[in-house]
Amino acid sequence: MAIVFVGIDLAKKVFALHGVDQSGRAALVRPAVRREQLLEVIARLPACTIGMEACSGAHHWARQFQQFGHTVRLMAPKLVAPYRMSGKRGKNDAADAAAICEALQRPNMRFVPIKSELAQSRLCIHRVRQALVAERTACINRIRGLLSEFGIVLPLRAETVRRGAAAHLEDLPQWANTAIGDGLSDLHRLDERIAEYDRHVEMIARAEEASRRLMTVPGVGATTASALLASIGQGRDFKNGRQLSAWLGMTPAQHSSGGKQRLGHITKVGDSYLRSLLILGARAMLQGARGKTDRLSRWATSLAERKGHWCAVVAIAARNARICWAVLAKGEEYRAPV
Repeated sequence: MAIVFVGIDLAKKVFALHGVDQSGRAALVRPAVRREQLLEVIARLPACTIGMEACSGAHHWARQFQQFGHTVRLMAPKLVAPYRMSGKRGKNDAADAAAICEALQRPNMRFVPIKSELAQSRLCIHRVRQALVAERTACINRIRGLLSEFGIVLPLRAETVRRGAAAHLEDLPQWANTAIGDGLSDLHRLDERIAEYDRHVEMIARAEEASRRLMTVPGVGATTASALLASIGQGRDFKNGRQLSAWLGMTPAQHSSGGKQRLGHITKVGDSYLRSLLILGARAMLQGARGKTDRLSRWATSLAERKGHWCAVVAIAARNARICWAVLAKGEEYRAPV
């Protein structure tokens, strides 16, 4: 019978394939396929459904396989792991491919949206900017640590560290002056690079009509709008806004049993970068709501009073995620509550 489902275990050089027919019987078992042979093997297959784990290179291969008429599905690795360990001992590439093929056939499996080359190139800007911000934070902490060795303790604020280190630079011994001076030079260079990437992000956000609509949502700026659009596209892979919020890890984890509902902290699964952007936007939104009398500000401040500051921040971020899904999926403008 014809092959219906194929699981591929991705790698750098050697890939493993496992295909089954309509009855679930293994019809294609290739534990070692060289990278240069993979496209040729897939091209010879009849149109079928191909499953892979969402990892480095998965979106590239998905776009390549779609050109041959195949339906491609990407899955989170942690959702595939139970099928690999069930009833089997040990782990190898062939077992991974069989587990991917098995997980692909589950009716309730959740899949990862396939990104286009343009979306991935835009996310490259976000990834590099995120790395530069982390590098700048490490540089600031390094300067603070070196200064504390000489009795100069500075607060955590970045601008205070810049001014304080520059003010005490001439009072330091020779080699300490050299080391901290170089650190300040690196910090200045990182500030310029981050400002440059901020302009790139702003340009990306302004170029798309959908991201411009997202930026009308309170708490959503250019960085959040461009990253969200590049990650989920028009949001049609989610049935509703709550699914997007759950995918971002902003819904409570359940520990319910015996008819008793127990809700814990948020799950924190999914894309941590998108979640942090929405959280930061919600935090700024809550701070700006103090003293305002509109409906949204009154709801945010009353929620913070009842549930606490951070619970309110997460609730606002989850609400913004649902609104963003509606703006993208329905193609409508954001309408502020009356």
